[in-house]
Amino acid sequence: MTVCSTAFEALGRAQASALGCSSLPIAIVPHPFGLRARGELPRLAEDVAAQVAKLVSIQPEAAPLHNTSFSERAADRAKTIIAPDDIEALHHFFIERRLSDGLPVIPPTSARVARMLEHTQRSRYDLVGTVAPAFGAATVERIAINAVLAGCAPATLDVLIAAVEAVTAPEFNLQGIQATTNPAAVWLVLNGPVAEQLGVNSGPNCLGQGASANATLGRALRLVLQNIGGAYPGEMDRATHGQPGKFSMCCAENEGASPWEPVHVERGFERGASTATVVGFAGTLNMNSHTKNADELVRAIADTMAYAPSNDYWIGGEPWIVLSPEHAAILAQAGLSKGEVKRRLWQQSRMAASRMTDTDYERTRRTRRAELGDISRDTLLPIATDAGRIGIIVAGGPGTHSVYIPGFGNSRSVTRRIGGSGLNAPE
Repeated sequence: MTVCSTAFEALGRAQASALGCSSLPIAIVPHPFGLRARGELPRLAEDVAAQVAKLVSIQPEAAPLHNTSFSERAADRAKTIIAPDDIEALHHFFIERRLSDGLPVIPPTSARVARMLEHTQRSRYDLVGTVAPAFGAATVERIAINAVLAGCAPATLDVLIAAVEAVTAPEFNLQGIQATTNPAAVWLVLNGPVAEQLGVNSGPNCLGQGASANATLGRALRLVLQNIGGAYPGEMDRATHGQPGKFSMCCAENEGASPWEPVHVERGFERGASTATVVGFAGTLNMNSHTKNADELVRAIADTMAYAPSNDYWIGGEPWIVLSPEHAAILAQAGLSKGEVKRRLWQQSRMAASRMTDTDYERTRRTRRAELGDISRDTLLPIATDAGRIGIIVAGGPGTHSVYIPGFGNSRSVTRRIGGSGLNAPE
C-alpha cells in the first residue's frame, strides 16, 4: 500500500493502474497538510493510521491479467486505428484520445512510420527504455510514431532514440520530473556533426521558435513522455503551473563560437561524436549585462543563480548557464577556462541559509546534513555538491545576453551517443 495527499491521489491511482496494480490500497491525507495548525496534526495522524490499519487487513485481489512484465509489454505492437480525413476533425480526434499536446499533429500513418524507421539501424521492436511514471515500453516503433506526430523529419529518429535512452537513465530521475508539482521540463541539447546535418539551431533564437528541427525534436520528446510515459496534465503530471518548455525545448551547442571544449567532450566523448544530452530544468532567466570585465560578469551571473526558493540549494542540484558567444569571449580573453568559470560560480553563488523560509531551512538542514554537516542560519550553501555539477554551454547569437537555467534539483543530466545500437557510454 501507499500513503499520499489528496492532491496526488489521481497520480497514485493512475500509476498503480498503469503498472497493473489498480487495486493497490492508498491511504489519503487531506491536502495541503502543510497549512494545518499544529493542534490538528494528531487528529490527521490518527485518521491516516486508522486508514492504514483498515487497508492492510483487506485481502488483496488477484493480480489483474494485464499486469505483464516489461519484456512482454515491449513485445506489444502499436495498434492501427481509423482516423477521419478532414484536418480539423483529425485535430480533435487526437485531442480527444489524448495523443496530442493540444497543437495540430501529423497523422502517423503506416507509410510515414515506415519511412521514419528506415533511418535507424535499430530493430522496429527494440525496447529503448521504460518511461516513467507509467513505465510504458518505449520501443523504436513507438518512438517513431511520436516523432511523426510531432512533425519530425525521418533523419532525426536516432536523435530521439538517444534522448529516450538518456531520460530513462536512473540518475535522470524521470519519475520525479514527470510527477512533480514543480514546473519541471526536459531540455534536449545536441552536440557534434548531427546538429548541423539536421539543421538544429545553435545561434540566434536557439531557444525560441523558427527552427523546425529544434521545435519538432523537443516536441517529439515531450509526446513520448506523455503518450508512452503517461504524464497527462492533472493526472500523473502534477505540475502546479507548468511552463512553455513543456511543449518543446531543444537546441544545439554553438561549438564553433565556443572558446572551450563542448559538453560532450567534457563528458568523455570524442569531438567528432554526435550526442544528445537531456537536462531536467525549472525555467529560464535572461541575464543582460554589458560589462566587459570578466570578474564582474561572473559576479553578476553568480548573483542571479542565488535565489531563496531554488530547488538546487536545498538539494544540491545541477544548474545550467547558456553563455552567449560575446560573454564567453569576455571570460576566455581573461584567461578563464570553463572549469575555472564553474569553480568561481560555485564559490560566488553560495547563499546564506538565513535567506530561506523557516520551513525550507529545516528541510535543507535534513537533506544536506550528510554532505555539509551541521547547517546553521549563517551557513553559506553551495548551489551544487561540487563545481563540476554546474553545466555550461555556449549558444545563441550576437548580443550581451546569457541565460540562467535553474535545475529541477534531484536530477542529473545524461548524455548519450546518437546512432548505433544503443551505445550508452563514451568509448
